[in-house]
Amino acid sequence: MAASDRMVLGPLVGAIDQGTSSTRFLVFNAKTAELLSHHQVEIQQKFPKEGWVEQEPKEILKSVHECVEKTCEKLQQLNIDITNIKAIGVSNQRETTVVWDKTTGEPLYNAIVWLDLRTQSTVERLLKRIPGKNKAFFKFKTGLPLSTYFSAVKLRWLLDNVEEIRKAVADGRAMFGTIDSWLIWSLTGGKNGGVHCTDVTNASRTMLFNIHSLEWDPELCQFFDIPVEILPKVRSSSEIYGLMKSGALTGVPISGCLGDQSAALVGQMCFQDGQAKNTYGTGCFLLCNTGQKSVFSEHGLLTTIAYKLGRDKPVCYALEGSVAIAGAVVRWLRDNLGIVKTSQEVEKLAAEAGTSYGCYFVPAFSGLYAPYWEPSARGIICGLTQFTNKNHIAFAALEAVCFQTREILDAINKDCGIPLSQLQVDGGMTANKVLMQLQSDILCIPVVKPSMPETTALGAAMAAGAAEGVGIWSLNPGDLTAVTCERFEPQINPEESEFRYARWKKAVVKSMGWETSEAPSNGDTSIFSSLPLGFFIISSMIMLIGAKYVSVISIVGLRIESTED
Repeated sequence: MAASDRMVLGPLVGAIDQGTSSTRFLVFNAKTAELLSHHQVEIQQKFPKEGWVEQEPKEILKSVHECVEKTCEKLQQLNIDITNIKAIGVSNQRETTVVWDKTTGEPLYNAIVWLDLRTQSTVERLLKRIPGKNKAFFKFKTGLPLSTYFSAVKLRWLLDNVEEIRKAVADGRAMFGTIDSWLIWSLTGGKNGGVHCTDVTNASRTMLFNIHSLEWDPELCQFFDIPVEILPKVRSSSEIYGLMKSGALTGVPISGCLGDQSAALVGQMCFQDGQAKNTYGTGCFLLCNTGQKSVFSEHGLLTTIAYKLGRDKPVCYALEGSVAIAGAVVRWLRDNLGIVKTSQEVEKLAAEAGTSYGCYFVPAFSGLYAPYWEPSARGIICGLTQFTNKNHIAFAALEAVCFQTREILDAINKDCGIPLSQLQVDGGMTANKVLMQLQSDILCIPVVKPSMPETTALGAAMAAGAAEGVGIWSLNPGDLTAVTCERFEPQINPEESEFRYARWKKAVVKSMGWETSEAPSNGDTSIFSSLPLGFFIISSMIMLIGAKYVSVISIVGLRIESTED
């Protein structure tokens, strides 16, 4: 490729896409939205106790550096000049909570991941302070119910349980942030002048942020007893936050920041009221743009900030249905059960089965999110027979993702009053054609998948490129590139779809009420940890032994009597 040809590419924009399962860096052409190159690194999740999910913040940061450098190397191999990268956007897993020391740059504890359930007892303790133990008490300020899902409760747990964090807060050394804040602070200099900020979409997932005033709320901070000094400054989703301070892209501005689901909404170009998208990642998230009006759900959905694309631009809101486990169920089949060696094999197994043969899977590994918000639920597989095999379980796992989407789509249709005529989808799982066809069958509407599925990264790149002071990506509807799509139409009749959905709902009911926060304090789940039960079992064993002893004596006596006769 000659130098003159390289100039045709025009300005480029990079996007850091930091998800729950992996980190990626992608580079797009700002004029055509074409993806030029990318690199991906899988991220390790730690499960130190049942229900606990952690990640190492430094591993996440290292993965970002690696992805940036490797992508730049690939671009150079393609003879693409990396100096054409004019801006970088950040998209991130939301709610995941990090606290670090601003004087050393070191994390003070592992990141507590959004899926983590350790804070259930914290939630129950906080509920006791709310009139009527109403989980929705702060809904009209935050759009959220009180739940283990959101950052404020995770931060409260850290302050209650980690002495090093309490001391750092007292000394004025602690900084809190979601993953976007940790990355932007680190990439713009860290302890040497790093920018401590977040954007409105990420702030709206903390439960400390007033989604109307667009500020940290003093009443919420007081309720959770969180010092406002440790919180990042809240900015719009599209403005220059700071410059990259190391690596191949030193000096390039970081100018876009969106929580991953908001980024996907932008990447799918859902800028009009009523437009919606569903992202299939570790979890599954259906967002419907409600414009400049915040709509509050009566059917278990969240009200969240969709985006604010510039300091002087209006804030837009969305209704969101959040499902904790989607792609994570495939990873569980691979890593925990070992019935597949790669995630791609699940599609093959499901295709071979063609049906679950009455097997239903409710993957409530972290309780149930929307529309139930039921932390006591746990995963179940029901309807098993001797005929059931791993192919049926694989099919049931994919079907579970679709049923969960159906539940939140039904809720959005009820809240919005106008049913969606089709569903726009994106995310890693959309490569699974069996899943996409199943989704269309279960929803009874077409499912539309863009040919370029990296819409989350694209949304972050669009926000970065459109920022004031960068201005290389137009967000005017007429300037946006038309997207080619693959379309999946329903292939089963609605009656069959409704029958399967009703069976699924029956399984969901059976998954609830399995877990409480009141576990034995020493972790001893032996039957003998219960004195009455242990006493009953031991006394029964003594009686049984005694009965056998008496029967032996009786038999011996009979034999002696018969001998004497």
